[in-house]
Amino acid sequence: MPDEFIPENLCRHSIYERRSLVETADFARLSRPGCSVDDFIASLPDILAGRDFKTLLSRLRKIRDAGGPIVMAMGAHVIKCGLSPVVIDLIRRGIITAVATNGAGAVHDWEVAFAGATSEDVAVELPAGRFGMTRETAVALAESAARARREGAGLGETIGREIVEQELHHRAYSILAAAVECDIPVTVHVAVGTDVVHMHPEADGADVGAATMTDFRKICSVVSTLAAGAWVNVGSAVILPEIFLKAVAAARNIGVDLDNMFTANLDMFDLYRPRTNVVNRPCAQGITIIGRHEILMPLLRLGLVGGLGEQSA
Repeated sequence: MPDEFIPENLCRHSIYERRSLVETADFARLSRPGCSVDDFIASLPDILAGRDFKTLLSRLRKIRDAGGPIVMAMGAHVIKCGLSPVVIDLIRRGIITAVATNGAGAVHDWEVAFAGATSEDVAVELPAGRFGMTRETAVALAESAARARREGAGLGETIGREIVEQELHHRAYSILAAAVECDIPVTVHVAVGTDVVHMHPEADGADVGAATMTDFRKICSVVSTLAAGAWVNVGSAVILPEIFLKAVAAARNIGVDLDNMFTANLDMFDLYRPRTNVVNRPCAQGITIIGRHEILMPLLRLGLVGGLGEQSA
């Protein structure tokens, strides 16, 4: 080896002989003002998230067109970002065929249906000793859990049914109610002690446990149908990715072939469990797209309703 580096001795080659990762053919195209949604999506660069988003839409459209199942597993932040109308429209169009959420998602969904508002100001309420102490929410969800246990039903279906039966004023914004009205599976997966309603005297762990266990078994049944379907995780960092992994394990244990299942994770951050338990481990076909829910979800909806008409369902 030479004692010193001499640039003149470098062995060089042509740019045309090397492998390049980016080419002008992959660049963004300038879409026209007023262009169609499909034209806009096609104009995105075929690089990184632009390519992944096109792949996501292509896979979900194929499943949609074949009448396959698409499960939306969503964290509570989806509702807090004001995206309930987006999810509800996809449910009513028959594109989303099942919904799973966590306990906080049920809290926000019920509050929106009841009061047209949710997501209290924790920074203000916590020092005052008022955080999580809303009476109506705690009573309603405790009654739903008791009814679910009594009837052997799941928590998600029961909350949605009560929103419909009681004709809550803002029920048009309830994802759980829409799922019940459209007769699709809707499940709520509670981790006891994580939701504000658990602090109240009405909360009964046996009721909640029985109701959410029914929902876990229901989602296991749903996952067992995803051989030609999709699981889309939106904004759940821990609970739903763990629920999904166990449901996949149960399905595979009884011999269900999920090798062709498609999974996607849409979130604001690249986190371990969604990437590992949703995208990497369960199947060989998964995509992660990092971005804000309030932008990604409306764009995803527009892509999915392409070819189905532009009017809201």
